[in-house]
Amino acid sequence: MSAPSHIGPDGGVRMVDVSGKPATDRYAHARARVRMSADARQALQRSTAHKGDALVTAQLAGIMAAKRTAELIPLAHPLPLAHCEVRLEWRGDILQIDARAHSVGQTGVEMEAMVAASVAALTVYDMAKALDKSIAIESIRLLEKRGGKSGNWSAQPDEAETQAHASSH
Repeated sequence: MSAPSHIGPDGGVRMVDVSGKPATDRYAHARARVRMSADARQALQRSTAHKGDALVTAQLAGIMAAKRTAELIPLAHPLPLAHCEVRLEWRGDILQIDARAHSVGQTGVEMEAMVAASVAALTVYDMAKALDKSIAIESIRLLEKRGGKSGNWSAQPDEAETQAHASSH
């Protein structure tokens, strides 16, 4: 078993040294799922929530958060994002938030995609909590990453996503 990458020889935490790694094309796709009542969904879809257009606000919040990942996650590297996209899609009463990040660099953009999806989901909650106190952020997960030493990886669909996809068709 190899030593933890974020623990130095003295036992202290450290940022991983990526200075010797070549810059390569990096991509990540993360997803958050937010469940809410049908009334809350309808208000968000019609942009009638008291705080304004929650969906556009969530998209902007996710993109802004991705750009600030290194300020939020203590040992994350600041990365020059080439692209970040946050898309929202309804699957019944579940709002599916997909965040994609792309960079050319020495380390991956998984955290940027995950932070974007997370903050977008939290923004939806904040903007709609007056409509539905039971809103639940049910999952935040990495779906795909490409590039780097470890290569490409894709998640297997989980049971909740499979059921939500089946019920939306």
